[in-house]
Amino acid sequence: MSDHTPESPRPEPAPRTPEAAEAEPIPAEAPASGEAGPAGTPAEPAASSRPENATGAVSGGTARGPATAPQPPHHAQQPEVPAVPQPRDTGPQPPKVPAYAQHPRPPQPNPWGHPRPKPSELSKLRPVKPGAVPGATLWAVLATGLLSALLLGEGIGLNLLVVAVPAALAAYFAARAAARRLRPWTAVWAIGGLALLVVPALRDAGWPSFLALVSAFALGSLALHGSRSWLGMFLGSLGLLTSVAESLGWGARGVRDRMAGSRGRWGVVFRSTVVAVVLLIVFGALFASADAAFADVLGSLMPDVSIGDSPWRFFLGLLGLVGALAAAYTAAAPVRWDGLTVRPGKARGRLEWALPLVVLNLLFAAFLAIQLTVLLGGYDKVMAETDLSYSQYAREGFWQLLWATLLTLLVIALALRWAPRGGARDRTLVRAVLGTLCLLTLVVVASALRRMDLYVDAYGLTRLRISVAAVELWLGVVLVLIMAAGAFGAKMLPRAVAASAAVGVLAFGLISPDGLIAEQNVARYDRHHSIDIEYLRGLSADAVPALDTLPEPLRSCALEKIQRSLRSSDEPWYATSWGEARARDILGDWDPGYRTGECSGLGSGDNGSERGDGDDPYDPYDPY
Repeated sequence: MSDHTPESPRPEPAPRTPEAAEAEPIPAEAPASGEAGPAGTPAEPAASSRPENATGAVSGGTARGPATAPQPPHHAQQPEVPAVPQPRDTGPQPPKVPAYAQHPRPPQPNPWGHPRPKPSELSKLRPVKPGAVPGATLWAVLATGLLSALLLGEGIGLNLLVVAVPAALAAYFAARAAARRLRPWTAVWAIGGLALLVVPALRDAGWPSFLALVSAFALGSLALHGSRSWLGMFLGSLGLLTSVAESLGWGARGVRDRMAGSRGRWGVVFRSTVVAVVLLIVFGALFASADAAFADVLGSLMPDVSIGDSPWRFFLGLLGLVGALAAAYTAAAPVRWDGLTVRPGKARGRLEWALPLVVLNLLFAAFLAIQLTVLLGGYDKVMAETDLSYSQYAREGFWQLLWATLLTLLVIALALRWAPRGGARDRTLVRAVLGTLCLLTLVVVASALRRMDLYVDAYGLTRLRISVAAVELWLGVVLVLIMAAGAFGAKMLPRAVAASAAVGVLAFGLISPDGLIAEQNVARYDRHHSIDIEYLRGLSADAVPALDTLPEPLRSCALEKIQRSLRSSDEPWYATSWGEARARDILGDWDPGYRTGECSGLGSGDNGSERGDGDDPYDPYDPY
């Protein structure tokens, strides 16, 4: 064995990569002894040729430069670790992320902020937002607002149709810009809505005009939405109201964009309009003062605008502008109300479903068998058994039959919800049972109308009686449509029922209910029956042609209140109905005068002494 410990091998230095060598600074070569340094001073000898002591002094002489830090002994030095290369021209590095923060955490809700609103059901049903509002739509909306402020302040008549035309044009331009196509049912609803606005222009009575206005609004909303289901038809007729808030922002953005992009053009239009208005006012006033006939014509054509009714006209103008803008917004982005569906009910078994309806059909059949006997002339026997008068029997039965018709329609709707849906046999059963029920209900409708005819013959025609008779007749039309849907399919049934209602309202306004009431009561009087002058005095100017044929003093008593109303009103031509204009032509400047003093005790009756026939007292059931 060797007496000395073998020397441990030194670790080999790590090989230097070219990048490390490039990044490492190159040491300057030590100058030789006696050579000057870079600064012109004598260079120190190399460190390897001058060993240092522990205190840092150079052996063999004194130090000629500043003292240097003591260097550790050679055996205590650690092997050098090669420097890690750093990329050149690097900026400040971001701080290191701790390990616990490296995993993403879900965002925490801000307790001080507002929660993000969830999308509403209405936004889901309106999937498309409209684009920029067309310029033609803005002009049509502005025209609607101006016409509403100028023409609607004195009343309603032809002015409603005049205001509705630019509103319809605004919706048309917006729909065309949104690439919507004109479908047949859309045209039907639009034309029907405009046709209903003819009723206020023709009739002076307010109640059929009100029905026409409500129906025209419903048809216009249906034309914009295009619904076809039962729920869609109901909500679509009122859905125009849901577009009011969003349409205001849509219109404001359109005006702002056009004002920002074409300030010069809008300024030209504004200046031209102001100049035209000033010229019309100045020269119109001059010509009116020069010719009295021209002044009368100009006064009848121009609206009478005063400062006192400015707030009311401003409200009407704002109402027309907002309504036209809402119609245009709906035409560009309609709400798809058909997206709201009602799930069908659970199908019942044949016995469970059909047995109650078969029993109901048998009850209807038994009732109608007796009704046919009465309709064929068996009144004397029925009166004797019931101890009722002729008119009392007719009056008491009509209202019950009206409710029976309404309840039958409800039974049909519920039966269709729970009808068996197994196959062809179930469909045949449903058609047979419900078809029989509809047919029997039609006979009930005929019986109710016959009772109303007897009722009117006994007591005369009034507004309430003609209204409920019209409703009963429309219910019969609905039953016919249900039977047709059972035979040919129910796809068109909701729209067909809505169209029948609109046609009924239009026909009801065109026949002039007040005029028909006056004609029927005057005809009864000519057949030696009584007449209720006090009731006829409350009718509108539509009743003047019939009441003008009464003998005196009944004529003066019936027309006195209507004539005073006509003479006190000064409505312009666009707010005057055709019925009112016709009444003015008939009565002229007639003044009842002293004849109205004879109306104090003239209620009704052939001699004006009592109301109603001798055996039939006045009917208090009718509040009209």
